[in-house]
Amino acid sequence: MTRRRVAVAMSGGVDSSTAAVLLKEQGFEVVGFSMQLWDQRRNSETGAAPRFGSCCSLDDLYDAKKVAAQLSIPHYVVNLEHEFEQQVVRAFVGDYSRGLTPSPCVLCNSFMKFDHLMRLARDVEADYVATGHYARITRDERSGRYLLWKGLDRERDQSYFLFGLNQDQLAHAMFPLGGLGKTDVRQIARRSGLEVAEKPDSQEICFVADGDYSRFVENYLREDGGSATCLAGEVVDREGRVMGSHQGIHRYTIGQRRGLGIAHSAPLYVIDIHPHNRRIIIGERPELARTAFHASGPNWIAFPSPARPFRASVKIRSRHAEAPARIVPLAGDVLRIDLDAPQMAVTPGQAAVFYHGDQVVGGAWIARDP
Repeated sequence: MTRRRVAVAMSGGVDSSTAAVLLKEQGFEVVGFSMQLWDQRRNSETGAAPRFGSCCSLDDLYDAKKVAAQLSIPHYVVNLEHEFEQQVVRAFVGDYSRGLTPSPCVLCNSFMKFDHLMRLARDVEADYVATGHYARITRDERSGRYLLWKGLDRERDQSYFLFGLNQDQLAHAMFPLGGLGKTDVRQIARRSGLEVAEKPDSQEICFVADGDYSRFVENYLREDGGSATCLAGEVVDREGRVMGSHQGIHRYTIGQRRGLGIAHSAPLYVIDIHPHNRRIIIGERPELARTAFHASGPNWIAFPSPARPFRASVKIRSRHAEAPARIVPLAGDVLRIDLDAPQMAVTPGQAAVFYHGDQVVGGAWIARDP
């Protein structure tokens, strides 16, 4: 009987490396793929040395190659810089320029790992694409749908970032670490003699190595023949009184407190952003609370598009506690989320992911109110 072939997305970190180890131990024929996504020499200050992040750098590609050699599996580096720029980086810059706060890791998972890489996997006749995500997949025999679940390690669960996967992608995805904790993963890596066993986790967005999102946006716009100065404007309160000025809406996000530079008797926060007139709206903390919001572009996993309202727990940021809510479908792929209790800093551009217990129902993108 021919062994099933699995393409493993190898980032050079301990998680994806351990996923490759486990699959090989389970008898799969493993092929490693590493994606070259971004040239850090771009978007650097003139005369400055490029800064590389702790994810998807040249060092990571080298680590992935070493792990593949140690496991005696084929390893390919694929250049997807153009695709990554068009589908992830441009969306990132565009969202910040429109006063949104993007979540590029969701787009990277949907478009890069489980779209482009899945097509490359088929070229080598691989049945599945596996990653080091902490999440789980099952198949509902009654409905035939593939279901997405949280990883058993709640501190490491990454199901939030995977809500955009469609049924075909889920049918051909594998998450070998879904039932493990980080301690288990590092122990397996040590047992296998992998040098990456103690490698620190990546924390930042891979193409913004220093974490300075506003500088990245400004440099990218400049490189693209534009300028961020057109994003500058006024800082006003909810009544429209001008409190100051700012150097660009891309420098702010809902809930931000630092960098406002305005004296007030109580702490002030960004409570809204109006891109049409480039205004930053500020207010005190209670003004951040929301009891309802809209979301668009939903993707449904547990069932097809719902016709009626339903209840679920909603997570409005990856590290935010879930909140009970009523999800109301509206016309044109728009949802209204009515929260049982007010939530702070609901941020347009971020993902709202819906759960029934450990199961991912689906998700959508938080939108400005119509």
